[in-house]
Amino acid sequence: MLKALAVSTIIISLLLWVPNIVFQQASTLWLFTFVLSSIGIGLSVYAKSKILMIGNIITFFSFFIIMFLGYIFVFLTKE
Repeated sequence: MLKALAVSTIIISLLLWVPNIVFQQASTLWLFTFVLSSIGIGLSVYAKSKILMIGNIITFFSFFIIMFLGYIFVFLTKE
């Protein structure tokens, strides 16, 4: 049960990025990734699953990862 909840926090956290990345619409829904992935980290620690813990940590830092990738993309496509 805990593993299913930890997996669902990862999936929901990724789905919260869809309006910004896929539809190119400014949405503040991505802020909930911090809340959900924090809960997911706690659930995965309690369930003793290292893979789910890593997945939730990655989704927690997804804002910084996406910003970094965006800056690299702009740098590489700049004329």
